[in-house]
Amino acid sequence: MHETTSDDLPPLRERVTAPPTHRPAHPLVAEWRPATPDDVDAVHEVVRAIDAVEHPNYLATREEVEEELGYSFLDLERDTLIGFSSDGRPVAAGSVLEPPRQETLVREFLNGGVHPDFWGRGIGRELLAWQIARGRQKLSASEKRLPGWIVGYADARAPQRERLLRRAGLEPVRYFLSLERSLAEAIPGVVPTEEVRIVPYTPELSAAVHAARDEAFLDHWGSQPLSDEQWESFLSGTFRADVSFVAIAGDEVAGFLLSQVNEEDWVSQGFTGAYISMLGTTRAHRGKRIAPALLAASMSACAALGWERVTLDVDAENPSGALGLYTGMGFVETNRETGLVIAY
Repeated sequence: MHETTSDDLPPLRERVTAPPTHRPAHPLVAEWRPATPDDVDAVHEVVRAIDAVEHPNYLATREEVEEELGYSFLDLERDTLIGFSSDGRPVAAGSVLEPPRQETLVREFLNGGVHPDFWGRGIGRELLAWQIARGRQKLSASEKRLPGWIVGYADARAPQRERLLRRAGLEPVRYFLSLERSLAEAIPGVVPTEEVRIVPYTPELSAAVHAARDEAFLDHWGSQPLSDEQWESFLSGTFRADVSFVAIAGDEVAGFLLSQVNEEDWVSQGFTGAYISMLGTTRAHRGKRIAPALLAASMSACAALGWERVTLDVDAENPSGALGLYTGMGFVETNRETGLVIAY
């Protein structure tokens, strides 16, 4: 599936019919209402419980939930929903998130779910029906002549999530692999084949790295540029500058490796280490061993801190050959995730 722009496409508002808002109803849910900024803890309780079952190696932090609910491009009244039991317990929480910079594709992300204590009772179907209806409403309001997607993800450890999404009409279109690399193994020394300096990330490089990230990811599946708000949110979260590096060619950013560290994940994942969140090389500098040099620098920095492993996720069909790069550097597959879409 490609997100190719076409001048022949009519605006999304002419291709997507806005359905009525789905009003969820379930005997175990006494109240459904939009989330408010005061619901951060309730939403985090639901999301964290889901994470602990579906992917215990990465758990959403309270700060991440608070940031999402605070995004300027998320309309809490219309784009969020939370359900409570009769005793006030949060049972389900969901949102429909449309990032602001949509240049080749308009995406509606279905986030959240049902607390595991209430799985298997039909609550998830109600929440998802509301999300899909809201996603269609948002697409139907767009004047953009672009493909439109309603997007959901399912971890391989959560087959029930994939079944739910499939039953609702989302089709699996992409697979993402989780990879892991032990730092006990020797880390190769890698030198780029052009005059490039590998330097630690500093705040002064922020704008240039942001621009390089957007350019480098243009050919990644579904990827769109990050708004300044999203970029600052990433940097203010679990981002770790001391294990993040930038490749400089002349006076421009040629590549970058940005890592996140959430020590709360270490107990559940069973080891210490960093998650490589973004790694890319700008198109003008590809094929010059910049990415492996960045990887080697970050792994060496993590090993020097006494950490045990580094992890990352990669699109199994990434056209840049990223999977081959990682396996060649000693990474092994540990899990996978499915990307599912309704396309318009």
